Amino acid sequence: MDFSEVELSEEDRAFQAELRAFLRSLVTEDVIRRDRETGDNFDEDVHLALGAAGYLECDFLPEEEGGFSPVRRRIWELEIGRAQTPWFHWGTTAMVACAVKQFGSQDLRDEVFAKVLSGHYRLCLGYTEPDGGSDVATCRTRAVREADGSSWVVNGSKMFTSNAHHAQYVFLITNTDPAAAKHQSLTMFLVPLDSPGVEIQPIRTVDGDRTNITFYSDVRVDDRYRVGAVNGGWAVLREALNAEHGTVERDNSGLHKIAVMTEHALLLAGAVDRVAAEARIEDESVGFRLGRAIARLEAALSTPQMFGRVAIAQTLREVTPDLMDICGAGSAVPDGLGAEYLFRLAGPTGIYGGTLEVFRNMIAQHALGLGRPQYAPPAAQRT
Repeated sequence: MDFSEVELSEEDRAFQAELRAFLRSLVTEDVIRRDRETGDNFDEDVHLALGAAGYLECDFLPEEEGGFSPVRRRIWELEIGRAQTPWFHWGTTAMVACAVKQFGSQDLRDEVFAKVLSGHYRLCLGYTEPDGGSDVATCRTRAVREADGSSWVVNGSKMFTSNAHHAQYVFLITNTDPAAAKHQSLTMFLVPLDSPGVEIQPIRTVDGDRTNITFYSDVRVDDRYRVGAVNGGWAVLREALNAEHGTVERDNSGLHKIAVMTEHALLLAGAVDRVAAEARIEDESVGFRLGRAIARLEAALSTPQMFGRVAIAQTLREVTPDLMDICGAGSAVPDGLGAEYLFRLAGPTGIYGGTLEVFRNMIAQHALGLGRPQYAPPAAQRT
């Protein structure tokens, strides 16, 4: 097995240095502090600056259309994470934009693409419903086509529409045929969030993040905002879910991001380094726990696809309590080491895009070939 590093060309080294300097000037301590306080995982000034500099466009487009080369894309992913950029929601915007590019009308693509790549338009997800859990196909939000066929009326609600208060559109799952089977009754829309009848209410999670519940009351949506065929929403949604779950096909370059949420693991790596620099390493128990944390982290960062998605989230949950304990009572308040922030972040990291239990079931069924899980209570034994 070849563990050699990629030799960067002079041009790629210059790109890396330029990007580092740009991020250093942009992602200041004040930006990071404000992001931790708000729990938004987003900073509009940072996002617009990245768009104006052309980085969003280069990240979104394939190399043959002017996007990053594989080497520069890997540099970009590493540096954007190491800088602690308030960044997580760009992945959502890019994922939805890909679906619009593949399934949306030309009019819709013309409306949103330029401003998505400039940073002025952000896109969020309207999947989960208050009673729906992780089964997004169990959708009660209704879209009814008006008689002239030119528009739809949407009624319902969605939970966990994160970043909706900073977004201009929501990628909304609706039920357009209640009599049909659940995977044959879905239609996707890209709904403008400034439409009359849309209400966004904040939800503060246990880790301090800001998410939202959104309500849709007689919201009229022009048919041009439909993404894909009527009742063909599952095919549209499946592509987006594959990207969110990290199960998309990868090339053989070895330079692609190995799993989703590696940005979270990079934050953890930085915190481990900072704690190690302050800790009493001569204490054998401290050295053992830090060593174990680094070993777990390296294993998680080397685990691909949805396996890595589980490994990263589980590592965050298991390592951050050790970091808090090593730092002592002072770690219960925000400090420069970041242990407290990551301890709070570890909980929802195992929920984003589906719970760890959902991912473990996916691994069991699709990777290991095991049967579907049985949640029914065991049959009563005869006495």
